[in-house]
Amino acid sequence: MAFSTDHIAELNLLSRFDSPSSLAGLKVHSHQADPETVAAAERLHQKGLITQKDGGYLTSLGCETLEHTQKLLGILTSEDTSRIEH
Repeated sequence: MAFSTDHIAELNLLSRFDSPSSLAGLKVHSHQADPETVAAAERLHQKGLITQKDGGYLTSLGCETLEHTQKLLGILTSEDTSRIEH
């Protein structure tokens, strides 16, 4: 299964949150943000990852998902591939 463009938009939006333990929220302004980001926020809210359809705060599931997202991004951007098991 490949990542869809919707998945990528959701991952990009999740990665904008500071950290899983942060109380800093995020606001997606529909009149300023691109339509893909607005739609991603709505989907993340429907999935129970963020508290509001236009952003808000991460839920506990959102915090866990952000941790996984950060790990994945770290692996994909790492130049040291010796850590990856084959």
